[in-house]
Amino acid sequence: MNYRTLVKRALAARFHSHSPFSRFKVGAAVLTSDGKVYTGCNIESSSYGLTICAERTAIFKAVSDGKKKFKALAVATDHKTITPPCGACRQVIVDLAGNIDLIMATSDGSFTVMKMSELLPHPFTAHNLDQG
Repeated sequence: MNYRTLVKRALAARFHSHSPFSRFKVGAAVLTSDGKVYTGCNIESSSYGLTICAERTAIFKAVSDGKKKFKALAVATDHKTITPPCGACRQVIVDLAGNIDLIMATSDGSFTVMKMSELLPHPFTAHNLDQG
């Protein structure tokens, strides 16, 4: 699957967003190593700390379906400029998907691709837990 198609899936996922408080609609689409795509959207709670981002929704759906290897993740918003993932999402992406390509898309479908190591250059990982 090419990245333009993955971006289209992320853009479409935005329409399922439950964001009555921020009105900031986000969609994501994660591509597994076997070519399957899982989408997600942001889902807000009135208790903001319980909100989940689109990126984590997509990855968690894939993992809960038994997927463990990923190629890329696209994230799209309604904005005309790219919006990178928040810190919590960056940590989850690195932990569960590794140094995959992250595709950040604007509302018109244009996008930028970066490796996760560029967005989170010094991650805390399971390796840090093994150091004693």
